[in-house]
Amino acid sequence: MATVAQVMAGTLKELGVHYIFGVPSGNWVDYMAAIQAVDGLEFILVSNEGSGGFMADVCWRLTGKVAACFGTMGPGACNQTIGVCGGYLDRSPMIAFSDEVNPKLQHRISQMNIDHQTLFKPITKWTARLKACNVRETLYNALQIATSEVPGPVYIGLPCGIGLDEAADESVTVPDREEISTADTDALAKMASLFMGAKKPVIALGITAMRANVQEMVINILEKFKVPAVLTPMAKGMVPEDHPCYTGVLSHALGNQVGITHQQADLVVGIGFDPVELNYEDWMPHVPLVHIDTVPADLNTKNHTLGCDVVGQLRPSLECLLSLDCTEKEWDMEKLAARKTAMFAQLAAPKGTFGPRRVLEALRIILPKDGIMTCDVGAHSHLIGQQWQTDSPECQLMSNGCSAMGFAIPAAIAAKLCCPEQKVCCVVGDGGLYMMAGEMVTAMRLNVNIVVVVMMDAHLSLIRIKQQRKNYVPYGTSLPTPSPDTDVSPHTLFGVPVFMVKDASQYDHALKEAFIANGPVIIEAFVHAEEYENLVLKGNK
Repeated sequence: MATVAQVMAGTLKELGVHYIFGVPSGNWVDYMAAIQAVDGLEFILVSNEGSGGFMADVCWRLTGKVAACFGTMGPGACNQTIGVCGGYLDRSPMIAFSDEVNPKLQHRISQMNIDHQTLFKPITKWTARLKACNVRETLYNALQIATSEVPGPVYIGLPCGIGLDEAADESVTVPDREEISTADTDALAKMASLFMGAKKPVIALGITAMRANVQEMVINILEKFKVPAVLTPMAKGMVPEDHPCYTGVLSHALGNQVGITHQQADLVVGIGFDPVELNYEDWMPHVPLVHIDTVPADLNTKNHTLGCDVVGQLRPSLECLLSLDCTEKEWDMEKLAARKTAMFAQLAAPKGTFGPRRVLEALRIILPKDGIMTCDVGAHSHLIGQQWQTDSPECQLMSNGCSAMGFAIPAAIAAKLCCPEQKVCCVVGDGGLYMMAGEMVTAMRLNVNIVVVVMMDAHLSLIRIKQQRKNYVPYGTSLPTPSPDTDVSPHTLFGVPVFMVKDASQYDHALKEAFIANGPVIIEAFVHAEEYENLVLKGNK
C-alpha cells in the first residue's frame, strides 16, 4: 500500500503542482523521497523559507498553476509566514506545508512546538492537518479553496511521522466549485444610469481586473467613451502608457500629478479595484462610486457615496457598460495628453546624471518588451510604478498588497524557472539585497540567468524621506554600503559575479555583459538618492 508521503506527492502532481519551494527538515525527507519519484514534481531548496512563499506566488502569476512551499515546525514555519502573507494580500493561491509535532504532543510543551494552525490562520483562507485517512480529499479541497475567488494561500500541517504511515484508499468527491454569479439586474441598471449621466467619469483599474483577463474589454470601454484610466500598481500594464486614455498609477511617483485628472471626475468607476492595494478614500474625490468587482466595495460611506455595488463576474458587467448608447464624455483629451507628457518628462533622467532614473531607463532599453522585471519595496518601487514602461501586466511583478521587502530576488528566480526563454531582471535596494542575499546561492545552484540591479544608496531611502517630511533627524536607516571608490566590495558574492558601477558608461557596459551571462549576475549601481525626494510620496490629490 502507498504511504501518506507517496499519496501526497502523486496527488499534488494530479492537481497540476510542479514546484515545492522550501528548506527541508528531518520529517520532510520522507516526502522528498516521494517527490523525487514523481516525474514533473520538483522540490527546490531555497535559502530562506519566506522566499518559498514568494516563489510560489510568482508561479501562480506567470503560469496560472498553484505551487507549494514548506517550512519545518517552529522557526521554519515562522520564516515561511512572510511569503505566505505575501500571497494572501497579493491574491496569489499556494499550498503552504509545515511540520507539526506528533498529535500526542500537540498539547504538551516540547521543542519547537507552537500552534501552527493558529499561526497561519490569519494569513490563509483555510487551514487543515493532514491525516492518513483523507490525504487526497484534503489536497483537493485545499486547491479548490485556494483558487476560488478571492484566491489566496491555504495551509496544511504535516504531523511528524505520518509520512510513512499507510494511506487510506480514498474515493474523493470534491464539491463543485461555487461559480461567481452575474451582477444583480438592478445594480446593472443603476450603473448604467450613473454612467450615462456622468460628464467626466474616471475608470480605476485594480488587481481583480487583471486576474479576470478583461484587458481588451477595458480598452474598448476607454476608447468608446473617451474616459481616462488610473491604475493601481499591480494592475500596471493593463493599459499601455502610450494609450491616449492612460493617466498614471495611483499612489506612486508624482501621484499628485495623476491626481490633477482624477480630482476633476464627477464619477469613479472601479473595475476590479481591490482596496488591499489602496483604499478608495485615499485618493478619490467626493463623487459617487460605481464598484464593479467580485466582492462588495469596502468604502467609508460616512464620507463617500457608494453609487452602486455591481458584484459578480466582471465580464458580463463590462459587457453591459460597453453596450451603453451614449456619446463620448467631456474630457479634454489634449489636456490629458499634455499632463501625461509633462509627468513623464519629469520622470526622465536629466542628461549627464547617474541616479535611479538613469538606472531604470537603461535597463528598460536593454530588456526586451516581453522581458520580466521584478522589483522590491522601497523608494525605487514608487519610481518604477510610474516610470517603467509596461506592455503587459505579467512583465512587471511587485508586491503591493503586502508590500513585502525581500520579494524581488526570489520572485526573479521563480520567474526564470517558469519562463526560461524570457529575459528576467530584478531591481532591489541595498537593504533588500542584504535581506535576501542568500538566495543568490539558490540562483547560482539553479544556474538561472537573472540580472540583479541593486540601487546602492546606503539608506532605506523611503523611510529616510518620511522621517525628513516629519522634520525628524534621519535615524536607523543608514546601511553599511561600501564606497565604489574604495573597491572593497567583492567581485563575487557566493560565486555570483558582481559589477560595481558608478557612472552611466560603466553601467551600460555591465548590463550588456550581464544579460549574456550563463548564470546570475549582480550589478551594484552606486546612485545618489536625492532625486527621489522630488518624485515620491507626493500624495494623491
